[in-house]
Amino acid sequence: MSEPTPPVQIRPALDTDLDALLALEERSFNGDRLSRRQYRRHLRSATACILTASREHQLIGSALVLFRRTSRAARLYSLAIDAAARGQGIGRLLLNAVEQHAGQRGCDRVRLEVRDDNAAARALYERSGYRRHGQRARYYEDGANAILYEKSLE
Repeated sequence: MSEPTPPVQIRPALDTDLDALLALEERSFNGDRLSRRQYRRHLRSATACILTASREHQLIGSALVLFRRTSRAARLYSLAIDAAARGQGIGRLLLNAVEQHAGQRGCDRVRLEVRDDNAAARALYERSGYRRHGQRARYYEDGANAILYEKSLE
C-alpha cells in the first residue's frame, strides 16, 4: 500500500515567500521570468494577488492574477508548477483558487495568454472551461506566439 500524498495548501503569498517564489520562477520558465522587484511590487499591490500552493511547507506552485479597477476581467498573468509536482492536479487547484478569488473581487471572467507550444498548459485551460479567443504573434521574448483564452465566471 502506498503512502497517502500530503495535502496541498493554497493561500495568498506573503513577503516571506519571496525567495521561494523566485526559485520556483527560475525552475519553471526559461524566459519571460518575473523579477524580485516585480514580485515585491505585486505582493504589495491592491490590484494583484499571488496565490501559492505548498505541500509540507514546500512551495510547489504559484499563480499571479492581476485586476484593473476599470474592468470586470481578471488576468491570470502567471501559473507556475514545480516540475516534480506536475500532473498531480496542482495547476487545477490554483486555477480554481484564482477563479474563486476573481469572483470575490467582482470579476465576471478570467483571461490569460499561453505559449502556443505549451501543450500541457493549453490542455489544462481547455479542460477547465477556457475558450480560445485569439492569438498574439511573437508575444514572448524568444519570439513564440501566444494563444489568448477566456473563461466566463457567470
